Amino acid sequence: MRYILRALEPQILQAATRFPAIVLTGPRRAGKTSLLRKLFPKASYILAEDPDFVARLRSDPQGFFDHAKPPMILDEIQHVPEVFNYLRARIDRAPRRAGQWFVTGSQEAPLMQHVTESMAGRAAVLQLLPLSVMESPKVTILRGGYPEVIAHPSNARMWFNSYLQSYLERDVRAVTSVKDLATFRRFIALLASRHGQVLNKTDLAAPIGVSVPTITQWLNVLEITAQILIIPPFYENLGKRIIKSPKVYIADPGLACHLLGIDTALELAKSPFSGAIFEGFVASEIAKQQINRGSRRELYTFRDEQGTDVDFLVPGRGGAISLVECKSGRTVWPAMASPMLRIAEAFKRKRADRASVRMVVVHQPTGKENRTTALAPGVEAVGIEDLLKNL
Repeated sequence: MRYILRALEPQILQAATRFPAIVLTGPRRAGKTSLLRKLFPKASYILAEDPDFVARLRSDPQGFFDHAKPPMILDEIQHVPEVFNYLRARIDRAPRRAGQWFVTGSQEAPLMQHVTESMAGRAAVLQLLPLSVMESPKVTILRGGYPEVIAHPSNARMWFNSYLQSYLERDVRAVTSVKDLATFRRFIALLASRHGQVLNKTDLAAPIGVSVPTITQWLNVLEITAQILIIPPFYENLGKRIIKSPKVYIADPGLACHLLGIDTALELAKSPFSGAIFEGFVASEIAKQQINRGSRRELYTFRDEQGTDVDFLVPGRGGAISLVECKSGRTVWPAMASPMLRIAEAFKRKRADRASVRMVVVHQPTGKENRTTALAPGVEAVGIEDLLKNL
């Protein structure tokens, strides 16, 4: 498969000149290993899921590190968390030698616990998500951004089936004590049917016969393994009674389509989920854009009790705010801007700093043209690429 340049590469290369270790997290099969091996071809490589390596490390960890020759890539290291204490000791022997250890993991929370305990100040932590539309024109709403799906779209159904099984057997079992994987699989499918909706844990618990605390735990598992996006509400006081529940999305639109049984572009166009899937696609692309730039993810939703809502609020520099409304169709109308105009007016009344408010309706323009169009005073109608370029 031809290597695709990743937007995160400058961040990794810069970190490799400043830190002894780099910790690269992200969902399974997002391309972490390929990226590191491309950027650091002379680094030796160890897969921590290899039973022989695990046995060797646990029987003689000092011997392993005595023979190790950095730079070294330690892949999926969450399977042997005890390695971090020995790794810290090696780093402390030569703390000024940068770019020596490259650590990857698919289970962010357990991995980061050990990084925080053992590697504080010694490692740069970055996250790699699946490919974005800014990295490859082959990324689509239907197929998503996983590199192997993009390379072989005709095998998408088989790949996603295998991916889910691998995810359940490896990541879910490792992160939590889920015993009934069949029920957990049903939970993922049920969650896909709530894609883009306000999160209601009771609504999720009842159909599969589990408790709300169990749903909370399972949502946490999906979030720390980067399988879902939970978008919190925007809490700033705008003189309105705001609904304070988050919205939930399957993080990769291709996986969302697979879980909903959508296999073709025609099925997607006719699906009642098409709007929600497009909305999730936009959320995912905004999150990728922020993370690839080395920024923290800042993405919110807004809805008040009078029904005024906007899909996303994206904070910018100097207190600026972008209001983003998502429309899956190709045709946009001035009336689509009305909620944003009302919310923008509330911002102007309540915020003393008078920071700018950008309003955007993102849709799917016809043909190759992706030019900005004035939809209403101060409101643009753009495609996803133009949205991302100007965030």
